[in-house]
Amino acid sequence: MAEQKDPEKKERRGTSKLVCGYPLSIFFIVVNEFCERFSYYGMRAVLVLYFKYFLRWDDDLATSIYHTFVALCYLTPILGAIVADSWLGKFKTIIYLSIVYAIGQITMAISAVHDITDTDRDGTPNNMTFHVSMSMVGLFLIALGTGGIKPCVAAFGGDQFSDDQEKQRRTFFSVFYLCINGGSLLSTIITPILRAQECGIYSQQKCYSLAFGVPAALMVVALVVFIVGSGMYYKAEPQGNIMLDVSKCIGFAIKNRYRHRSKHYPKRDHWMDWAEEKYDKLLIAQIKMVLKVLFLYIPLPMFWTLFDQKGSRWTLQATTMDGNFGLLVIQPDQMQTLNPILILTLVPIMDSLIYPLIKKCGLNFTPLKRMTVGMFMAALAFVCAALVQVEIDKTLPIFPTSSQSQLKLINTANESVTVDLPGHEPLTLLPAQASNDYYTFQPGTISASVVGSEVVRLTLTAGMRQTVLISSHHGKWPLSIDLTSKPDEGINEIRFINGMSKAVNISTSTSNFGVFEPLSFYNYSQIRNGKVTFTLQQGPQSCDYSTQFGYGSSNTFFIRGDLVFGPSCQDSVTRIEDIQPNSVSMALQVPQYFFITVGEVMFSVTGLEFSYSQAPSNMKAVLQAGWLLTVAIGNFIVLIVAELAKIPKKWAEYVLFASLLVVVCVIFSFMAYFYTYINPAEIEAKFRKNADDDEDDKSKQKKPGFQMAKRHSDESHIEDVKGKQTRM
Repeated sequence: MAEQKDPEKKERRGTSKLVCGYPLSIFFIVVNEFCERFSYYGMRAVLVLYFKYFLRWDDDLATSIYHTFVALCYLTPILGAIVADSWLGKFKTIIYLSIVYAIGQITMAISAVHDITDTDRDGTPNNMTFHVSMSMVGLFLIALGTGGIKPCVAAFGGDQFSDDQEKQRRTFFSVFYLCINGGSLLSTIITPILRAQECGIYSQQKCYSLAFGVPAALMVVALVVFIVGSGMYYKAEPQGNIMLDVSKCIGFAIKNRYRHRSKHYPKRDHWMDWAEEKYDKLLIAQIKMVLKVLFLYIPLPMFWTLFDQKGSRWTLQATTMDGNFGLLVIQPDQMQTLNPILILTLVPIMDSLIYPLIKKCGLNFTPLKRMTVGMFMAALAFVCAALVQVEIDKTLPIFPTSSQSQLKLINTANESVTVDLPGHEPLTLLPAQASNDYYTFQPGTISASVVGSEVVRLTLTAGMRQTVLISSHHGKWPLSIDLTSKPDEGINEIRFINGMSKAVNISTSTSNFGVFEPLSFYNYSQIRNGKVTFTLQQGPQSCDYSTQFGYGSSNTFFIRGDLVFGPSCQDSVTRIEDIQPNSVSMALQVPQYFFITVGEVMFSVTGLEFSYSQAPSNMKAVLQAGWLLTVAIGNFIVLIVAELAKIPKKWAEYVLFASLLVVVCVIFSFMAYFYTYINPAEIEAKFRKNADDDEDDKSKQKKPGFQMAKRHSDESHIEDVKGKQTRM
C-alpha cells in the first residue's frame, strides 16, 4: 500500500521537489503573485493623475474612466473562472491571460511617452487621440488579464499540495495574501516617486512612462518566473464549471415556473423547486443556500462605491494639499500607501484583541453586525473627507464666472499713487505694491485713473483674471492675462515684471528664463517647491534673489526701477502672491484613511468569511463571483454620480455618498436581523441521507417486481433471480 501511495503524491505535486516541507513550485507562484500585484497596484496608483495631468481630462471624466476600469477588473474574474474550469485549465489560463496583461501594461507605458507626438517640442503631445486610444486599449487588456487570472492563481497554488499537506497549504495562503499586500504597499510607495521624476527626449515632463514602465517590467518578470516553474507544477484538468450548472438550474426553474403559471398547478414551497423535474434535490438545496446569501449582497455595492474612491477622488483631493511633513515630502498618490499599512496592522489587532474583548463583554458581535459597523465606518470616513474638503475650500481663490472679470493692480511707479476704479473706493498703493486681492467687474471696457492724471480705458475679458501695471508717467497701462485655476500637481507658476529702464536676464542654477524687457508681461514658468535662488544679470552686474516656494501657488515678481546691484538688492524685488500655495496638510487625510480601512477589515474580511461559512462546499466559487460582482457594481455607481449628479462642491458630494451608505447600512441591518444562520454541511448531509433512504426504498420496491417477473419464466432461472436480489 505504501509503495502505491508515494507515486500518487508525487503526481499531485508534479515533478516539484520538497523544500522545508513545501513543494518548490509554490515559490514560483508566490513570486509571480508579488510581481503581478506590484504591477497592478503600481499602475493604478498613478492612473487618475495620468488622466488629469497627461490626458488633460477634468476631475469627473478622470474619476469615471478610473472606476470603469476598476469595475471591469472585477467583472472579468467570472470569465476567467469559466475559461479555466471549463476549457483551458488554470495553468494555461494564467499563461495566456498574463501575456495579454503584459501587453496591456507595455501599451500603457507607450501611451505615456509625450515625445511620440510632440512635434513642436513644447512638452505637450500634439496628437492626444493617439495617447487616449493607446491608453484605453492598454487598460482593457490589463482588466482582461488581471481579472482573468485573479480566481486562478490562488487555487492553482493550492493544487500543488497533497492531501496530507493541509498545514503547509494554510501557510501558503497566508504568505500568498501577504504578498498581495506587500506588492500593493511597495508599488504605491515607489511608482508615485517615479511619476514625480522628469524625463523626455526633447523636453522634460512628469515621467508617467516610467511610472507605467516599471509595473510593465514587473509583469513581464511575473510571467517569466511562472513559466520557468512550468515543469514542476501539478496541472489539474478542467472539471467543468459549477457556475454554469447553477445558471442552467436557475434558468430551468424560471422557465418551468413560467410554463406552469396557471392556477391549475399546485404551488411549491420555493420557486427553485420547479427545477426538481430535471435536477437533483441536493443541487437545488445548495442553490437555495447560495441565493439566500446573494440576497444579502444586494445592498453591498454601496460600500465599494465609497471604498474605491480612495484611488480617485481622495487622490485628487490630495493634489490640493501640502505634502510637506518636515523631513518627508509625500506625493498625492502616495497617500494610498496608508491603506495596505493599516491593513497589515489592523487585521491581527482586530482578530486577537478587539473581537475577543467584545466577546468577553458578553456582546454577540455576529459577522453581519461586523459588516454593518464596517459600512458605518466607511460613511464616517467620507464625513471626514468632507470636513477636510471644507478646510481646503477656505484656502482656494474665488475665480471669476463666465459673466465676470477680475482685475489686480500693481504700482510700478517709484512713488505712491491713488487709483480710482468704477464702483470702488479710491485705492492708495505704495511703490511696487499690489492690491491685496482681485477686483470683480462686468466684462467690457472700464475707466480708471490715477488722481491728478488722465483717464485710462481698460478692456476686461469675460471669465478671465487680469493684472494692470499702473504708472503715473504713462498714459497707457499694460494689461496681462492671469491664471484662472490652481497650478496642477503642486507645481508653482511664476512670472517676472521688469520695472527698470533696461532689460535684465533672469536665471536659476538649472534653467534660464531669458531676457525681460521693461514693463512687459511674459508667459508663466514652472518652479518646484523648496528654496530657489534667482540670478538677475544686467551686463557685468548681477543680483541674487532667494525665496521659498510651497505647493500649487502663482506668483508675480516685480523688479523695482530703483534696484541697485549689490548685497542688498534682494529688497528691491517684490513678490506678489496671485494664488496662495496649498496650506492644508495631507496629514488631515489620515483619519479618513483610518476609518475606511477599519471599515474594510470589518466589512470585506468578515464578509468573505461569512459567505464561505454559509455556502455549500462546492459553490464557494459562485459566491466569490457574486462578491466580486458587488465591487464592480459599486464602481459603476460612482460613474452615475460623477457624470449625472455634477455636484459643484466636492464636500457636498462626499456628504451625499456618506448619506447614501448610511441609508443602505440601515436597510442591511434590517435584512441581517431577519437572517437565520445555517450549517450547510448539516443540510447537505440530511439531503444525502434522504437520497440514500430513497434509494433503499426503491430497491425494496423493485424486489417483488423481480419475483413476479421471474414467476413467468423458466424454473431454471430461480437461482439467477436470487443472485440478482442479493446484489441489489
